Amino acid sequence: MDTSTSSRTATRDGTHALYAPLPPARYTRTAMILHWLIAVLIIANVALGVSADSLPDDWVRPFIDTHKSIGITVLGLALLRVLWRVSHRPPPLPREFPSWERMAAHVAHFLLYFLMIALPLSGWMHDSAWKDAATHPMHLFGVVPFPRIGLIMNLDPAVKEPLHDRFGALHTYLGYALYALFAMHIGGALKHELFDRKSVFKRMVP
Repeated sequence: MDTSTSSRTATRDGTHALYAPLPPARYTRTAMILHWLIAVLIIANVALGVSADSLPDDWVRPFIDTHKSIGITVLGLALLRVLWRVSHRPPPLPREFPSWERMAAHVAHFLLYFLMIALPLSGWMHDSAWKDAATHPMHLFGVVPFPRIGLIMNLDPAVKEPLHDRFGALHTYLGYALYALFAMHIGGALKHELFDRKSVFKRMVP
């Protein structure tokens, strides 16, 4: 009998009974695709955000629009990733990991999910509070019309202007937090792979 996905226990008469499925060794293929796609898009958006100030004036608007489009895409993919994780059991961390490291990994994952949703959401709010939002429609990658948040866009200009600044500051701070946590996530995975010799990378590749 194949015991790769189930564990067995001996009964009194010497037979074996299946009693519980073993935890998966890897994430599902869908989880892997979402993970790597989100990672690539985040790195691309960091590059766009960092380089925007050094671009010629006629390049800035297309780069900003692309930045917005990638952010909205990450928001949608992150929500899908959360729903998929809730409905599909992830593989456990190696048993050799101390309890504090397991707890730190769980906290880091929670914060990553929170920031992957909060960062593009704050950018969407910031864009919706732009004074010219009503007359400059947003299109995802220049093709698909995408709405602003009407509750914010339709506010009185005297109220909307300071909100635009505050949402922009929030977006910046959340961005720094996500980039720092993203770097720590990569560093932790490399540490386990190269120094601890307890690979977690294998769980996220086919």
